Amino acid sequence: MYIYADESCLGNQFRDRARPGAAAGLIERFDERLGWYRRDYAIFEPDTTNNRMAIQSAIVGLESLKRPCDVVFTSDSQYLVKGMSEWVHGWARKGWKRKGGPIENLESWRRLVRRARRHRVEWRWVRGHADHPKNEYANDLAVRTARAGRSIEGVVPSEFEAWIMEKQEAGKYLDFLDLPPEAPFRPVPLPPG
Repeated sequence: MYIYADESCLGNQFRDRARPGAAAGLIERFDERLGWYRRDYAIFEPDTTNNRMAIQSAIVGLESLKRPCDVVFTSDSQYLVKGMSEWVHGWARKGWKRKGGPIENLESWRRLVRRARRHRVEWRWVRGHADHPKNEYANDLAVRTARAGRSIEGVVPSEFEAWIMEKQEAGKYLDFLDLPPEAPFRPVPLPPG
């Protein structure tokens, strides 16, 4: 199973007013006979931060899976990828505390660790806005959701294929091959419960 997720927060520069945002993702599975099975998800929050939405993109994506899976979770959020690959281990060992003060988004981190325990997850980072088609699609979905001010209800059939065709007709992603990644699966163990 592959999940490509991104987040959006409109008005990050403001401190004195609401900053609407969204977390979104593309969930996909490849079957050698049937090809790709794809679904989208997106949630909206009326006042949030990019970091909170990055964590939410993973929580919602993993909660959407009906059974335990091997998951490659790809995001352009170093906060999310480093958090789940490195930081949560130290925080858990220290009773979910750190020297520098409170852990930002603590309850969301703990919820994500609980959701991730059901699966074997590899956390992969990609550079944002670097023309990675599936990350760009998740970004587009998050921005549209934040601007619309409403979540997608549940997990819905994906619009990725129509989106990529539209982009290719405009001259982008012409070298994109819709094949599963070849990199070996390297799940990250989670801290003890």
